[in-house]
Amino acid sequence: MPIDVDNQISEAARREGSQLRNFIRRRVANPDDVEDVLQDVFSELVESFQLVRPIEHIGPWLFRVARNRIIDLYRKRRPEVSANAPVDDEEGSEVEFQDLLPSPDVGPEAALAREALIDELDTALAELPREQREVFIANELEGRSFADLSKESGVKINTLLSRKRYAVLSLRERLRGLYDEFTKG
Repeated sequence: MPIDVDNQISEAARREGSQLRNFIRRRVANPDDVEDVLQDVFSELVESFQLVRPIEHIGPWLFRVARNRIIDLYRKRRPEVSANAPVDDEEGSEVEFQDLLPSPDVGPEAALAREALIDELDTALAELPREQREVFIANELEGRSFADLSKESGVKINTLLSRKRYAVLSLRERLRGLYDEFTKG
């Protein structure tokens, strides 16, 4: 690579690196994943320069790529999260999460709706503060008890309950429009 390109990449890393790491850290719980996402973002920057694709505004571009990599990370992990974990429906009955989604077997529209719901849920989860996201995923999707979470983390059960409550409220608000679109459409 020409020296000017090396300087541009080094300058972008110096200028945006710490803010970018903090941006990723607020959305990704595992420190190793934070570093992997950060490395992927800068690798894509280098690759973009190697392919001679000009980037006018490197800062916003880096954050857009980071957001996409975070979404990819959650999509990759989707199989680890059980879609058959029991959840409470509106009547308080326990049903499997999978049963709340449109069946992909019904047809292409249902498959598209299902994928849109899952993508939107992934994005909404990624936008939650780390503590809320972690307790929501651990309790709702992985089926772990608050007692176990408290023992493991050293955080009081009431604090964990509060974090989950805020996560649920945030997710409800964030996903309400999509829910209304599918139920009225």
